[in-house]
Amino acid sequence: QVQLVESGGGLVQAGGSVRLSCAASGRTFNPYVMGWFRQAPGKEREFVAAIRWSGISTYYGDSVKGRFTISKDNAKNTVYLQMNSLKPEDTAVYYCATRHTAGVITRPRYDYWGQGTQVTVSS
Repeated sequence: QVQLVESGGGLVQAGGSVRLSCAASGRTFNPYVMGWFRQAPGKEREFVAAIRWSGISTYYGDSVKGRFTISKDNAKNTVYLQMNSLKPEDTAVYYCATRHTAGVITRPRYDYWGQGTQVTVSS
């Protein structure tokens, strides 16, 4: 089965930047799309960004457009999330996820999920 491991989270000041990484297992890893979601306590899981694995199409949630950038390295089975101009409301656990079928990319209906990495933005 697919294993996803996120890293790069931590504490950052408002206005700062952080880069998250998600490494997937297996040299035969070839999903349809990989995405990032986030969830704060008491809140619904929220779509952040996604990228087509075999192409270059990207998708972003309205709250992060212009601030976050998703990218990938297919050879390393890794997806990244560059987070700039961070706000306190960005504080959440960030999850990497993958799915092997087409669908509504912004819905949290993915096949595999990582363990999550905490990002805390202080004011």
